[in-house]
Amino acid sequence: MFRVREQTWHVEPSGPLRGDIVVRGSKNAVTKHMVAAMLGDTPSVIRNAPEVGDVDITTEMLEALGYRVGRCGGEITIAPADAPLARVPEAFTGLNRIPILMLGPLLHRTGEAFVPLVGGDAIGRRPVDFHLAALRALGAEVKEGPAGITARAARLRGNRIDLPYPSVGATETVLLSAVLAEGQTVLRGAATEPEVVELALFLQRMGARIELSPDRRIVIEGVPRLRGASTRLAGDRIEAFSYLVAGLVTRGEVRVHGCPQDRLVTAITTLAKMGAQFDITEEWISATAPGALRPAAVHTDTHPGFMTDWQQPLMVLFTQAEGLSVLHETVFENRLVYVPALQTMGCEIEVFAACLGGPACRYQDTNAVHSAVIRGVSKLRGAEVTMPDVRAGFSAVLAAAVADRSSVLHGVHHIERGYHRPFEQFSTLGLTIRRAEA
Repeated sequence: MFRVREQTWHVEPSGPLRGDIVVRGSKNAVTKHMVAAMLGDTPSVIRNAPEVGDVDITTEMLEALGYRVGRCGGEITIAPADAPLARVPEAFTGLNRIPILMLGPLLHRTGEAFVPLVGGDAIGRRPVDFHLAALRALGAEVKEGPAGITARAARLRGNRIDLPYPSVGATETVLLSAVLAEGQTVLRGAATEPEVVELALFLQRMGARIELSPDRRIVIEGVPRLRGASTRLAGDRIEAFSYLVAGLVTRGEVRVHGCPQDRLVTAITTLAKMGAQFDITEEWISATAPGALRPAAVHTDTHPGFMTDWQQPLMVLFTQAEGLSVLHETVFENRLVYVPALQTMGCEIEVFAACLGGPACRYQDTNAVHSAVIRGVSKLRGAEVTMPDVRAGFSAVLAAAVADRSSVLHGVHHIERGYHRPFEQFSTLGLTIRRAEA
């Protein structure tokens, strides 16, 4: 069974980070494709897959259900189970959010399902009620218990589903559940992130009938069977942005290969307003800051807005811009949980419950601390801190890279859960970094 390997990184500031990075597909895409493969009656192949902890976890879950998973380099092959089990073991409780997405495929395969309580980064409420309401609308009987969620359905049937918020996970649940349901499903208020579209295209390759409309509406015509398919994942836009910022914050230059420009449009524009200059080709994107960085006001949003997973590296970059910057988080109410670690390292950040730097959001009249004012240029100092989640972990490495002395970073498993070989990538760029068992 999957076990988290506790490690610590010792980071020594070593000047500007320079070099080339090749990004693979994202953890947010590969794991959803692995779940989609459960629906095929022949093997599926996923290429350009990252080597991340979430792939390890999802692999073990699929194998526990009876699916056969082969991995070789960046290629994952998933063969259907002859008689899949209907229960994801409780040992996977809290490791990530993938089990909730398995409910629909398991219902199609076995007529019943149990999945343990989901986990993932502690960045705010990511309620499963949208998922469960969608499954109920498709005809499933769903019950929540102290250990997990149980569902039953002799046959899922298409229906009209309206999401109160364009949730990525709930949209994926509908896609994975409706493609084999009887009749038509019309989903309104769907998420349109590139990873969602990528999943829809993979399902279409498997034989699904899916229509994407520009008004956040997805129409799915159920089919009786799906076959396996092969795909190559597009490059991870979160990882690409993170390494571009790594070059900027250290006054170096990182050239990122493998991520299409169209996945970074909003990010590139934001960094350019701060003074970054870009070279963009069909093969790579690089960014430099020849002059002083300028402050900015940014608020996160659903696609095509500024991505919530881009804000943690941006926060560190704000500390190196001359003046006051503002960050307004509108997607997750507890996304700023990593700020105390950065404050320990000398980042001058104040957080607020008010909506700053953008229009009022759904957290306006709550106590959620979801805005930050950042003063630059901050002189960062080395410190011993713990990484609380995947993206925060990357921001801590960036802060350590520009600090005045070495840092000790705990909770390394978080960053390794979401980034492809981050230790090797940072080492390639010239960062002095070493591992130690925690």
